Amino acid sequence: MFKPVPIAIGLRYLRAKRRNGFISFISLASILGIALGVTVLITTLAVMNGFQREIRDRLLQMTAHATISAEGVPMEGWRHALDLSMQDMRVAGAAPYVEGQALIQGRSSQPAILRGIDPMLESRVSVIAQKMKRGSVDSLTEGSFNILLGNELALWLSVKVGDTVLVMLPEFQGTPMGAMPRYKRFTVSGFFEVGHNEIDRNLAVVNMADLQKVLRMGDGVTGITLKLYDMDRGWEVARDLALQLEGLYRVRDWTQENANLYQSLKMEKTMMGLLLSLIILMGSFNLVASQVGLVTDKQADIAILRTLGLSPVETMGIFMVQGSLIGTIGTVLGVIGGIVLTLNLEHILGAIERVFRVELLPEDVYYITGLPTQLQASDILIIVIVALTMSFLATLYPAWRAARTHPAEALRYE
Repeated sequence: MFKPVPIAIGLRYLRAKRRNGFISFISLASILGIALGVTVLITTLAVMNGFQREIRDRLLQMTAHATISAEGVPMEGWRHALDLSMQDMRVAGAAPYVEGQALIQGRSSQPAILRGIDPMLESRVSVIAQKMKRGSVDSLTEGSFNILLGNELALWLSVKVGDTVLVMLPEFQGTPMGAMPRYKRFTVSGFFEVGHNEIDRNLAVVNMADLQKVLRMGDGVTGITLKLYDMDRGWEVARDLALQLEGLYRVRDWTQENANLYQSLKMEKTMMGLLLSLIILMGSFNLVASQVGLVTDKQADIAILRTLGLSPVETMGIFMVQGSLIGTIGTVLGVIGGIVLTLNLEHILGAIERVFRVELLPEDVYYITGLPTQLQASDILIIVIVALTMSFLATLYPAWRAARTHPAEALRYE
């Protein structure tokens, strides 16, 4: 009795049985449509977040959160930069590296990224030691000229542990026969598998001192890699450290090193969210239809209320309240359903695989076991706002139509 009139009547209309059962059916369809759209959207974005996390984590197992490198020349003062980095509380680990492009020739030839590492320091920034399928990182001793290959790269080269590969670099040296590319023979001492095709197929690892000799860099390195406690602050931390060093340095973080992949994953998630929002939009169209039907069904009631002094704005409020409540109920049910479905998705997937005896996510194709999911509060909040906004907008036309009802015309045939 203490509620404003539009809210009180709107709630009463929501609870009351309607004379037209078809309108009630459309209202129920509106609730279910909005709930289904919200559920599907939450679950889909959670799965995409899970796959993005898996891809990012696998990629960053072997690549740096950030790098600091000299501009166009070997980095000579890398030891000072290394000490300075390790003193920064934001840095979990730092290590030097030498890197270049190479053509590796075994029984066939394949271009690859050749990276020189210090086996003693590399464990600070990567997990290559834990990803070895054959051999060990300890085999990369100075002067051994051993090489570790990604598993896919080794398959392309058709080589095994103990074989010799020819590494040709895109640097030419003068010989009596003219300019010839610089090359060196390395012995394959092991294979690693990260689970990311770009790394397993395109990366070869050698001892940093051996690569320095081949490239004639002296004591210089390409740069230092940084592993941070907060990877999203990569560029900021690397910039702060570079400003403390003398000379010009190039700063890059993992989002720049993998810009194409990072942007494509972000765009894919955005487009998928927009497309699945159409399901919520369909529920909103059903809401428009149900509200228009309700306005037509309640013409006499509206006319009587208008004759009792209810203003057009208050009349609009009645149907806006009712339509918004339908949208709110659908959104709440959708959020609950989306969270419950996401948390149990792996069990549901397992049940489907057992019943139909199929493997939906083959491990040899996706390099993962199970279905990764990650619920993010920000995604859920955006979905709720979109669903409630669509529901509110869907009530405007029916409510406006109700406000234009003329009591005399509505009651003429009653």
